[in-house]
Formats: sequence, C-alpha cells, structure tokens
Amino acid sequence: MVLQCCPNGTRPDGVSPALPSTAEALARDAGAVAALGVRSMHVHPRDGYGRESLDTEVIGTTVAAIRRAAPSLEIGVPMARWVEPSAFRRTVLVQEWARLPRHARPDVAAVNVHERGWETVCEALASVGMGIELGVWTSGDAVQLKQAGIPQGTVRVTAEVTVTDPDSAVAEAVRLLRALRPMSVPILLHGEEGGAWPVLEYARRQGFDTRIGFEDTLTGPDGVWSATSNEELVRYALGQAVSPRLGPRRRPRGGFLSGRLGFSRSRSAHRS
Repeated sequence: MVLQCCPNGTRPDGVSPALPSTAEALARDAGAVAALGVRSMHVHPRDGYGRESLDTEVIGTTVAAIRRAAPSLEIGVPMARWVEPSAFRRTVLVQEWARLPRHARPDVAAVNVHERGWETVCEALASVGMGIELGVWTSGDAVQLKQAGIPQGTVRVTAEVTVTDPDSAVAEAVRLLRALRPMSVPILLHGEEGGAWPVLEYARRQGFDTRIGFEDTLTGPDGVWSATSNEELVRYALGQAVSPRLGPRRRPRGGFLSGRLGFSRSRSAHRS
C-alpha cells in the first residue's frame, strides 16, 4: 500500500502555525515525510498573497522547490474548478505546464469527476503525458465515472469520504467503494476532519492506498491534540514514535499507534 501526504489543501493561513503555504515550507515538509518513506505528495500551491493558484509560474516554483528537497517524490497538484472556473482555461494551463522544465512540472494533476468539463481536462493532461488523479466524492460521481470509463493516463482514483462524523465515515466509505468497484486502477481512500483517522484505518485494513496531512485533519488520531507538523501526522499513520505531550490524553481510537500500518515505499499494485 501507498501512503500519500496532503500537506495543506484549501485551508487558510492561520488555522495552524505549522500549516505550510509557501514553496519553501512545502519543500521542508516534503523532505521530512519523504525521509519517512512517503512517495507521493498532493499539494495546493499558493501565490505571494497566500491564495491558491494554478498560474504556471507559481506551479513551477512550488514543484521545483519540492523536487529539490525530495527528488523521488511524486508531486501532484489540483486542477480545480474553484481556482479556475473555466474548463477551457484549465486546458490552456495544462499546455503551459507542459512547457515547464521537467524538474518543475507536476507528475500528476487531480481532476474531480463532479466538475463540469472534467473529461476535457483529462484529455489535455493525457496529451502532454501528465498523470491524472480522479477525485470521486459521492456514489453519483462513482456511477458517472464508470459510465464514462477511466481516461487514458489515470494513475489512481481518489475516493474522498466527505462525511466527517467519525461514527459514520467508514459506512460512507463502504457505500462509495461499492458504487466505484470494480476499478482497473488503484483506489486511494481517505476521509477528512473527524472521519480522517477512522477511514485511514479502514483503508489500511482493506488494502487500499490512503493519505494523511493537514488538508484532511489538524489533529492526531485521538482528536484532542493539534498536530505540530505534517511529519507528525505521517508518523502517527505509520505507527512511529511521536514526541509526548503534556497533560491528560484520551486513548487513540482503533489502535492507530499500536504498530506500523504496513505502507510500502513503491507504487501500490493493489487493484480493486
């Protein structure tokens, strides 16, 4: 299985002093998690004002900084409608990204199936040899994807459980997977906020790739302590030692800290 790191997402500055937003901060976190065995990173680049950006210069600067810190890391970025509403403009940006030097070009771009024009954007990515990570958020998305077929160049489907209640997030994951499978490419399953750790543990038990990072949660598995870094979240996910905190603490749910979760350093061979 593969563990991906998602270090920042759409979170605004100020939600955590450890949230990376600049290229330098993302590169620092990339080096730290790569040293733990993470081989894939999904980042949301920011411009000089801290805003999410698909601008070619911003993408190139961010990817190049991460590549210097972690040369073997797969680097993915979102090709998101909320950043650029026009699907046509997104396809133009893909062509611009393709002209970046190899070290500054993303390996993968994330495309959400529920966004209008997603198939056109995927065609543009495939035409320049850039990998595609398809985002599926609902059972309806899953049905739509199966009807359309997996686009050429797809490296994985990311099943994103948006239910944040920890007691029902896994049930939603099961429903989403039931609608999605069978699938000819790897499935990366993850949750968010209160559902992040329960879904991660379920993904581990079922043999799916998964991810962790500040995009998905700001806290450790117990839901009490704020994480001090993306490195700490990855250590939790891997069952590695984390610096002790002062004060009382609830026992983590699901035995997340009791042992390694068994993630590999290479691309998953799992097919679902």
